[in-house]
Amino acid sequence: MNRDPENSFKWGVSTAAYQIEGAHDIDGKGPSIWDTFANKKRKIHRNQNGNIACDHYNRYQEDIDLIRDLNIPNYRFSISWSRIFPEGVGPINMKGIHYYHRLIDYCLKNGIEPWITLYHWDLPDALEKKGGWTNRDILIWFEEFVSFCIKTFGDKVKHWMVLNEPLVFTGAGYFLGVHAPGKKGLSNFLAASHHAALCQAHGGRIIKSIKSDLKVGTTFSYSPIEPFNPENSKDLKATKKANALVNRLFIEPLLGLGYPVNDFKILTRIEKFVKANDEKDLKFEMDFIGLQNYTRELVKYSPFVPILNLKVVKASKRKVEKTLMNWEVHPPSIYQSLMELGKYSGVSEIIITENGAAFSDSFSNGKIKDEKRVIYLKEYIEQVLKAKNDGVNVGGYFVWTLLDNFEWAEGYHPTFGLVNVDFESQKRTIKDSGYWYSEFIRNHARKE
Repeated sequence: MNRDPENSFKWGVSTAAYQIEGAHDIDGKGPSIWDTFANKKRKIHRNQNGNIACDHYNRYQEDIDLIRDLNIPNYRFSISWSRIFPEGVGPINMKGIHYYHRLIDYCLKNGIEPWITLYHWDLPDALEKKGGWTNRDILIWFEEFVSFCIKTFGDKVKHWMVLNEPLVFTGAGYFLGVHAPGKKGLSNFLAASHHAALCQAHGGRIIKSIKSDLKVGTTFSYSPIEPFNPENSKDLKATKKANALVNRLFIEPLLGLGYPVNDFKILTRIEKFVKANDEKDLKFEMDFIGLQNYTRELVKYSPFVPILNLKVVKASKRKVEKTLMNWEVHPPSIYQSLMELGKYSGVSEIIITENGAAFSDSFSNGKIKDEKRVIYLKEYIEQVLKAKNDGVNVGGYFVWTLLDNFEWAEGYHPTFGLVNVDFESQKRTIKDSGYWYSEFIRNHARKE
């Protein structure tokens, strides 16, 4: 298999370090916030954790072989910050560095293009003890990490993503407290959000200053927001607020538009954390934007929800088809997301860096039938290509995810993988969806 030509559509698959690597405390790795959080009682479904996960740290060759055999030309993965810098900054861990060299080299040997996410939620716990994302010093810590990674791996890896879904790791981790590090409160959330917004731009500048020829992006979760009752003025207002928070909070400052305070007044409180020149420093021109879409959201006004005064109407309450995550299956959501994101003048190219679904899989005669996932991927990809044909510069699509893995607070219950993992034996079995995606890529490549 040859690596994708630069001008071809990028078909790929995505993973994240904490969700698959395991090896949480060996070969010099320091603890991340997820190592700490997931090993506390009653934080994760059935008190599960990612200590072993898919054991990708030891089985990466087997997993890369699967990607090669499935004819998937691009692999997006993340670097565990605390595997490189056990204390977040300072002394480096050579065994961790050697691991990522081996992983990258094995991808390249097999004709697979590596795409690296620098931060996929696993902050070193040593930095969290200093305030983590709520501490403005994160800009200094992050610069050291990013600079080292680019100087160390930048000659081999051409595509880099700065942050993964900042709204999720700040909102779930620093406002709701349901993800690591488990902090709560508006002040924590706004501080973490502003520092993450600064880091996404700062990271981009660092990468380009070291190697200007690298392709740099950052990823955003994006879900079209619709009013539960379009005739209700309060639901319409709640929809505007939710859209400002969920979809606009991070991309608009990156594009030089500032925070969307006009549609969600509570966001004006972020000014407490803004310093001189921050407005300018929030802006950076990315080579591409990573879009991560799974569903749409319907919201309604609720006076009973503090601060937000709105709530999401869950798919289970709406009698619609849903996944194991209780997310509505709604293929037009990815088309709508692309069309909305594509309207921003500062967005030059969009890559779908995550899309996929968790369903219950059926085992039969050693094979894994996952017809619902096949249909989901087929219909969502059709919507991606429709947006491309309608003029959106969408340059690639990555399935979430390669392997059934540790799905954060949900533990191992929801399975998103193209490949099943028996977590007791670590046996891998390709699902029907994996074979379908492989054949789809082959057929699409013939048409290009």
